Amino acid sequence: MSVQGSLDQQWARVRGRLKDEVGETAYRSWLKPLTVGSLDGGQLRILVPTRFMRDWIRTHYADRIRALFSGENPGVQTVEIVVASAARPDAAATPANDAPVAATVAPVAPKPEPVTELVIEPTPALSAVEDRTDEMSAPLDPRFTFENFVVGKPNELAFAAARRVADAQAVPFNPLFLYGGVGLGKTHLMHAIAWAIRKKDPSRRVIYLSAEKFMYQFIRALRFKDTMAFKEQFRSVDVLMIDDVQFISGKDSTQEEFFHTFNALVDQNRQVIISADKSPSDLEGMEERLRSRLGWGLVADIHPTTYELRLGILGQKADRIGAKVPPKVLEFLAHKITSNVRELEGALNRIVAHAELVGRAITLESAQDVLHDLLRASNRRVTIEEIQKKVAEHFNIRLADMSSARRARAVARPRQVAMYLAKQLTQRSLPEIGRKFGDRDHTTVMHAVRKVDELCGTDPAFAEDVELLRRMLEG
Repeated sequence: MSVQGSLDQQWARVRGRLKDEVGETAYRSWLKPLTVGSLDGGQLRILVPTRFMRDWIRTHYADRIRALFSGENPGVQTVEIVVASAARPDAAATPANDAPVAATVAPVAPKPEPVTELVIEPTPALSAVEDRTDEMSAPLDPRFTFENFVVGKPNELAFAAARRVADAQAVPFNPLFLYGGVGLGKTHLMHAIAWAIRKKDPSRRVIYLSAEKFMYQFIRALRFKDTMAFKEQFRSVDVLMIDDVQFISGKDSTQEEFFHTFNALVDQNRQVIISADKSPSDLEGMEERLRSRLGWGLVADIHPTTYELRLGILGQKADRIGAKVPPKVLEFLAHKITSNVRELEGALNRIVAHAELVGRAITLESAQDVLHDLLRASNRRVTIEEIQKKVAEHFNIRLADMSSARRARAVARPRQVAMYLAKQLTQRSLPEIGRKFGDRDHTTVMHAVRKVDELCGTDPAFAEDVELLRRMLEG
């Protein structure tokens, strides 16, 4: 019997024992692809298909393989793990000048090895066509950059963290976890990070994709028995960005693979960026160990937008598309559409498109007509409390001033406007309205209504403010 044949039989018995020890799943993923090479001077070569797999076997299984093989063949003193082609190589397939590391009980520092490797080698180019890593990455939206992101109090922490990750030479926190409701800017920030990193250092390998696509790629790898290439591709990147990670809740196998991918990248000090609609601790259907890992680094939430932030977003959007939209219309939209930024920008696009197609100027009336379906969704019974809040926000006074005894014009005039609107938009009686404004007499409400009517007839700017508030409250 040949020496190689004897080694093959010994290796078959060793693999059988390893399979019993580690279980079917780990065996199939890590040990089944291994082949035995040559035995030379007490040193046995084990061949693996990829560099990533070589590193993993060295760390987790090399010592055990050496011990089991020594039991089968006392001539085996050390085991070295080398990268070779996926096809079964013979001893000659490994170059003579290869200088791999013997994996013994006392591990030796690894040395470079000039062998043929089945690894995915990205090129320095940014193009998705030229960079095989980018073939897995979803396309990046050129509009979603840091320059086009409007920063306000609700998103300032998330923006600062994203900017820090994009600019840092070393990993500042790992992972960066962004969370918030739909349409608040998570995806925009992730695209902005990717653009900034690629612009700063085109050689860095960045993968951005949704959790759904990650799962699809994993299932595809299982189907075609190509899980090692999947692992190699995802775990060899410099930056991994997974959007909407809540999608893999309840999907155990995908969570398992994502967990190992996450750990492998963090251990190599590679940047991981995650987004979701909830904080890590609130992700239902997610394994506890994965929730714990996701909360390791910096968790930055994006709060619902404020009126000022929505107005800033609309102004920037209008400038970007070159549309001349009256400020009052922008204010109307910022007040009325509070759900998310996507709806806000969509409403502006509809108004601008309508004006261009029919050749009419953009006005409050035309905006309300064009967006009637969108505005109807937010229709509800107007309350005096809501009127007071909207008027206080519009005139930049405290809500408490609506009920206070202060009589300064800067406070008294908005209070009169709120009383006027309460009379116009609710079914409450004058005494009821007066009680809501600090127990004022019904005659005070009557005076406010007359005064506002009078000012609307003589002051166009004031009349426009009142009309804007009325439309916002009416929907």
